[in-house]
Formats: sequence, structure tokens, C-alpha cells
Amino acid sequence: MNSANGAQPVIDMRDATKTYELGDVKVEALRGVTFAIMPGEYVAIMGPSGSGKSTLMNLLGCLDRPTAGHYLLDGTDVSTLGDDALAHIRLKKLGFVFQGFNLLARTSALKNVALPLFYAGVGTRTRNDLAARQLQEVGLGDRVDHKPSELSGGQQQRVAIARALVNDPAVVLADEPTGNLDSQTSEDIMGLFETLNDGGRTIIMVTHDEDVASHAKRIIRVRDGRIVDDQATARG
Repeated sequence: MNSANGAQPVIDMRDATKTYELGDVKVEALRGVTFAIMPGEYVAIMGPSGSGKSTLMNLLGCLDRPTAGHYLLDGTDVSTLGDDALAHIRLKKLGFVFQGFNLLARTSALKNVALPLFYAGVGTRTRNDLAARQLQEVGLGDRVDHKPSELSGGQQQRVAIARALVNDPAVVLADEPTGNLDSQTSEDIMGLFETLNDGGRTIIMVTHDEDVASHAKRIIRVRDGRIVDDQATARG
């Protein structure tokens, strides 16, 4: 699947299904989902509770595999990879931002951001330099030694975003990234995502909030395990 200029999709989901077996009952969480996302896109995935959007996010994040169909991440078909290979591609290709920040409480902002590089085997000096540079990019260059308890909610989420970016992932996956923030702080964080996207970052965000989704350039809506709408927003 190529675009007119020859670029390859960074996300290429092809007729993906996901079926869970609960005893004798089969639950079809996804039913033949097909879409592609090009490098540099900013996409929101929306749907009501039980729509399949969380299952879809798990597939996109290489936390699970489709029951049938294919998922290509940055050109690699991850549908049949084993657990170790999935963990490796998560580390190399994906950056995660969560609603709850998921920071280590007793660890500085710098070391929180450097953590993915530690797991990737990057040396101490290099990973600290890269982490400091990433904190600077999200506006926290003067907070590198602060622990999460010394930071506001918005600052903690900026640390989490810096951590997601530090290994230069192909895709940033954000799961309800403003869910724990007040409205003004949410606007600040969404402004940061827009700036990152304008700089070329590919962002996929799961949200139930229409106002948050409107910051994206494209919205994919999921219902009953299927894509029911896929449209550009006013920003797209």
C-alpha cells in the first residue's frame, strides 16, 4: 500500500480480527479492521465503551496479536511475532503515553525519561544527554532533577511524553493522555502534541473526548469491532 509519492504507511492494518474465548463463548472484539496511517499523521481513535478501541490500541502497541489478518508496523509484519520479538519492536518502534503517567515515583525526571534507553542498552552518558535534550523539547529543561511528587500533573505528563519520544519511535501511542488533567492543562498538553506533530512526529491517540480528538487531523471511529467512520478534521 503506497501513497502517490512512494511513502510506505507506518501503520498498515489489514482485515484484522480479534476473538476472545471466554469458556464456551466467543467474543469478537474486532471484526475485519483495515486502515493505514502514513508517517507524520496525527490520528484520534474514538468509540464508546466496548467498541473495540482498547483492543485495537493493544494491537497497535504490539501488546497483543490479531486472531486473523495482518498488522505491519513500519514495514514489519508483527502479526506472527513471538513475545520476545514483540517486546523488541515495542522498545524500538513505539513510544507510549498513558493517562496515569506511569512514572517511577522515587526517580528524577531525567532518569524516568532515560529508562527506555537503559533497556535498549545505551550507555549512561549518552542516555542522560538524550533524556536531557528531550526534556528540553517538552519545556522541562529546568526540571531534570525533580521527582514526580515535585511536579504538577501537567509537568508529569510532559515527562511521560519525553520518555515516549526519547528512543525516536516511529509512532507515539497516547491512551487518554489528558484523562487525569484539568481543562487548561489538557489544552497545554494538546498544544504540545500539535507542536510535536508539526515537527514530523506520528501520533495516534485513543480518547473518548471530542474536544481532545478535535486537535488531531483525522478521527477513526470504532463501534462493535468495526470502523464506522474515518474522516479528516478541520485541522487535517
